[in-house]
Amino acid sequence: MCTNIVYEWLKTLQLPQYAESFVDNGYDDLEVCKQIGDPDLDAIGVAVPHHRRRIHEAVRRLKEADER
Repeated sequence: MCTNIVYEWLKTLQLPQYAESFVDNGYDDLEVCKQIGDPDLDAIGVAVPHHRRRIHEAVRRLKEADER
């Protein structure tokens, strides 16, 4: 299993099962993850609606943290 910042981030979201797919699709750092949209989640293989909402909410929080 990959051990990087994206894995740790997904682990805090209780979604570590997607870590390998994130990295395989080029989402290997949080700056890149801030750009994730629905087509990206489709490509990564996140199909469960509440997992998608959890990721979208976390991306929103990452962007807000940048603004502060």
